Amino acid sequence: MLTRMQREYLQECTHRWNVKCGATGSGKSYLDIAVTIPQRIMAARGEGLLVMIGNTRSTLDRNILEPMRTLYSNDVVGAIRSDNTATIFGKKVYCLGADKSNSVAKIQGATIEWAYGDEVTTWSESVFQMLKSRLRCPHSHFDGTCNPDSPNHWFKRFLDSENIDIYRQDYTIWDGALLPEVVAQLEADYAGTIYYDRYIKGLWTQAEGLIYPAHKDAAEARFDGDVEEYAVSCDYGTQNAFAALLWARGGGCWHVVKEYRYSGRDTGHQKTDADYVADMAAFLGDLPRDTPFIIDPSATSFHAAMRQAGFKVRKARNDVADGIRETAMCMSKGKVKYADDLPELAKEFAGYVWDAKADGDKPVKVNDHLMDALRYGVATLRMWKEESTYVSPFIRGV
Repeated sequence: MLTRMQREYLQECTHRWNVKCGATGSGKSYLDIAVTIPQRIMAARGEGLLVMIGNTRSTLDRNILEPMRTLYSNDVVGAIRSDNTATIFGKKVYCLGADKSNSVAKIQGATIEWAYGDEVTTWSESVFQMLKSRLRCPHSHFDGTCNPDSPNHWFKRFLDSENIDIYRQDYTIWDGALLPEVVAQLEADYAGTIYYDRYIKGLWTQAEGLIYPAHKDAAEARFDGDVEEYAVSCDYGTQNAFAALLWARGGGCWHVVKEYRYSGRDTGHQKTDADYVADMAAFLGDLPRDTPFIIDPSATSFHAAMRQAGFKVRKARNDVADGIRETAMCMSKGKVKYADDLPELAKEFAGYVWDAKADGDKPVKVNDHLMDALRYGVATLRMWKEESTYVSPFIRGV
């Protein structure tokens, strides 16, 4: 059964631009998966391209196409081919990513009859501007969803534009069909972070002040319980600082128990990859040699040097916005703690703030290398997943 907001959308989405904004789990994506996308594709007249765009092609597939396959079968919703197209309800649909400005070169210059946008606030603005110029059939439509971001975000400015044919809905988490206990858990997950206003209340709020306001509550005396596994996360630097954190999992959460930081700029001496390999061997000490090192994905030479030395290396997940959100959640819920005798880490926590002048959510990039290492560990080890609330992809929205 559809919610009141979902029924309203189906009645009113006759505009050129139709956008659902708001809280996670409020049913925005489910309506598109179950009704909007199938109806738009089957009603297409063949006068232009059919296009579906996500932050990346893989997130579009995960968020939208895979749930559609579950609902309608693999025969009806096909896999994305190497030419970035899929056969969906018998028609060719371009399936693209929009995180980079050159992501949609295949449709540049084309006329688009219908376009779908997932996670629009994560797109490159230049991709959206190009899409605006391509949506030029008399009956062209766009259907899209997004979570709120900064009030200064370029997509918010578009949604607030005058003289543009836009139908917009704003959802709170209470507009969805989630069970009350799931809503309560999600409220607890985001409590004390900027994401509460955005992902629960559906508000476009400015990120201000400390990025991790819960960091003081996450400080603890050094963890001395039983350790189930170890890991090291590293932010690589030559002139910029090289930073590493040793993680220990035990007692139902991950603990940062040791820190390393070296700055070639501060010391006047630049270390080589071989030097850092030796430092990381000393940093690991007597711990198992197969302890994974999660390393900045851009540090390809250091990856190779560590592997050659016999270390287990994993490429870090490096989406800044997602990583910060996940880390803030983990701290708020007590899933991430750190020893209170790590002075460099404590110093970075106290100075890690949002850039009030930025267009969107961006940290001030000063003395943040341990913060990057922290985010790599949380994101790559998926620490927020442990004992996390499960929300069905058919009701979670975006």
